[in-house]
Amino acid sequence: MPLPPHLYTLADYALAAQARIDPAVWAWLEGASGDGAARRREEISFGAHAILNRPLADLCGGHTRRHLLGLDLAHPVLLSPLGYHGLIHPEGELATAQGCLETVMCVSTMASRPIEVIAQAAAGPLWFQLYVQSRREDTLRLIRRAEAAGARAIVVTLDTPAQPASPQTLRAGFAMPPGIAAVHLSGFAPAPEASGDWYNPALSRLTAAAPGWGDMAWLRGQTDLPLLAKGLSRADDAVRLMALGWDGLVLSTHGGRAMEAAPAPLTLLPAMRAALGHDRVILIDGSVRSGADVFRALALGADAVMIGRPQLYGLAVGGALGVAHMLKILREELELAMVLAGCATLDAIGPDALTGV
Repeated sequence: MPLPPHLYTLADYALAAQARIDPAVWAWLEGASGDGAARRREEISFGAHAILNRPLADLCGGHTRRHLLGLDLAHPVLLSPLGYHGLIHPEGELATAQGCLETVMCVSTMASRPIEVIAQAAAGPLWFQLYVQSRREDTLRLIRRAEAAGARAIVVTLDTPAQPASPQTLRAGFAMPPGIAAVHLSGFAPAPEASGDWYNPALSRLTAAAPGWGDMAWLRGQTDLPLLAKGLSRADDAVRLMALGWDGLVLSTHGGRAMEAAPAPLTLLPAMRAALGHDRVILIDGSVRSGADVFRALALGADAVMIGRPQLYGLAVGGALGVAHMLKILREELELAMVLAGCATLDAIGPDALTGV
């Protein structure tokens, strides 16, 4: 589909997408835990850092290329795992994969299309996002499917052992429509019996199935693919996990959908980088909405960023072309920030490029 005019920023894409998406689906997409405090903290955290300009720098040979876990990417902006793209576009994840040029799309366990079909349509490399299942044989089945489809890494989401529907979703009366389902989970065993004495019985069921440290060691032994943990916030947990042979982290609040009191991932970056050093990958997602935001994240210690909701904005507005154009905007904005800050390459971006405001 052709793109409408006047799409210059990701904010433009958000406005255009809202006009095209069913209000109940929009509430599902935009919803956050509690009163949305975690998502607001994410947004505010980026504005707390201004970028210092640096004229007179030598910018010859400048580029945005990034080598990441064996992949040579054109830029450091990846697509976060998001479920149910079929709610947004009839081709679902296939269109997203077609528009994800020169970077990584991370396919969700909750995708509405199978990874094998997505891989056939993909314009670039894929990762797979894993929810650990209550039965290890089901978890292993997901890993083997991802490996067979050519996934280049596994991202294990850990921050949502319990994830209630957002108040926005509940108020809108959202329900998953017929024909949209998490296809990777078809035929899997039901959740285990309740365990514990929580007042909310749903928590008893969910915590009975939640993974533990033994599962983390077991996962490392099941695949040679790089393993990234998504959702850790404590440096001591991260150090313990890396000691098991894991390859890195994605700092995230699950789009503000996990704990509403969670800190903004950007604020965790410096301490996490100091704890892990530079031999482990650290990515960040959550409220990255401009190339300047990408620059800020890299300056504070991220190797790359992941983009969540904006990929579905692009998908809603223009299908594969919208996703590709959304990424193009971010890449060009990042290039501009780098030039004005006097940074010819990503490795030249450091904390000295930022100042508090």
